[in-house]
Amino acid sequence: MKNLFICGLVICLFSACLEKFDQKKLTQTKWELTELPGLTLPTSAKATLNFGDSLKVNGKAFCNNYGGQAEVVENKIMLKNLFSTKMFCQETDAAERAYLQAINQVNTAKIEGDRLTLLNGTQKLLVFKKLD
Repeated sequence: MKNLFICGLVICLFSACLEKFDQKKLTQTKWELTELPGLTLPTSAKATLNFGDSLKVNGKAFCNNYGGQAEVVENKIMLKNLFSTKMFCQETDAAERAYLQAINQVNTAKIEGDRLTLLNGTQKLLVFKKLD
């Protein structure tokens, strides 16, 4: 019985250390992509991610505009119902495809200062800097 109590106490302590994601920190914010691991970002165009009211998202994926909905459930974030325009831009095509693929895999986010990191579990997918 004593071991069960100690085990329960340890679990409570570890769960208290888990970082809670506050969706209010995202509402009405604008971000610019600074890092997409494994890829050099194009200098001719930018990728952006904007969160509006009710966590509606939109932005530019280097060439095409996109939009959708963010949802926070149990400290996890998902970007759902994403859609985009379909223009072809040869200069940024590879970066755009990588960006859209990564953004569709997001299930976790961290905000540290003016940086937003979108992850899949512990794998870093995208890093943004906050725009004023």
